[in-house]
Amino acid sequence: MSGMASDHNSSSQEEYIPHYLQKEDPFASKLSREADIIAGFYLTIIGILSTLGNGYVIFMSSKRKKKLRPAEIMTVNLAVCDLGISVVGKPFSIISFFSHRWMFGWIGCRWYGWAGFFFGCGSLITMTAVSLDRYLKICHLSYGTWLKRHHAFICLAIIWAYATFWATVPFAGAGNYAPEPFGTSCTLDWWLAQASVAGQAFVLSILFFCLLFPTAVIVFSYVKIILKVKSSTKEVAHYDTRIQNSHILEMKLTKVAMLICAGFLIAWIPYAVVSVWSAFGRPDSVPIQFSVIPTLLAKSAAMYNPIIYQVIDCKFACCRSGGLKAKSSLKKSR
Repeated sequence: MSGMASDHNSSSQEEYIPHYLQKEDPFASKLSREADIIAGFYLTIIGILSTLGNGYVIFMSSKRKKKLRPAEIMTVNLAVCDLGISVVGKPFSIISFFSHRWMFGWIGCRWYGWAGFFFGCGSLITMTAVSLDRYLKICHLSYGTWLKRHHAFICLAIIWAYATFWATVPFAGAGNYAPEPFGTSCTLDWWLAQASVAGQAFVLSILFFCLLFPTAVIVFSYVKIILKVKSSTKEVAHYDTRIQNSHILEMKLTKVAMLICAGFLIAWIPYAVVSVWSAFGRPDSVPIQFSVIPTLLAKSAAMYNPIIYQVIDCKFACCRSGGLKAKSSLKKSR
């Protein structure tokens, strides 16, 4: 019986034909023209806001590049990844949505898929590094004190190498990039899991190393931080004002990192769920009109971070001004 079941599974995998091979033109839009126009305008707005916001963050950081702390260097790298997604990727999809078909052929499809996965993976691994930095800084002070600028640059090299490796693996024959079911965008070929055991191994490797493992590290780091903060709040209250202010600033920076990670995961998890279902669920069971919504939501992730940066900058400015006033009043009293 087990032999018959395995034969059935192998035969079903051999018989499966992905959506982009079922029709003569895989790049024709499967949505209505009105839906494509709405999606095009949506991505245009997202792209403009993301480009301006992340460009502003990079420009302001470049003016004080020699004074950036390790955590701020990671923040700049996250802005670079988000800007890359907006500048390199979004014009392709915007033009295609307005044209009611993918306009750049298979070469453009694979380039677009590579760029989106490369910068998306870079963003998630950067946020993983930021969460570990916050974890060491708050939960293990002895380690946090030796994290210097050169450690941050070493970490950046590892992040870019990691993203480059996993984004390029599909070109080595282990996977592929393919058009989305709705035709006007491209992504990793999740549908290879329906065709062969090798495809399943490829998809599972991508899911573990580029989503599940980084997300687990992020969740672990912030859970430990929350538990540490609850246990140490009373202790900090007994310290002098300088230590209390430093603790407050560290916690605000940690809250911003948590918001950034939460925004990224909220934007990408629906897309990941649909992708996993496409890979391992019943073939073609995800409606085409439904599959486009998580894709558009994921493309908006690069827009949130500059807004969070501005909020925290205002809070830091208030803290600094408050600290300056306190120092001046202390001098007068002396």
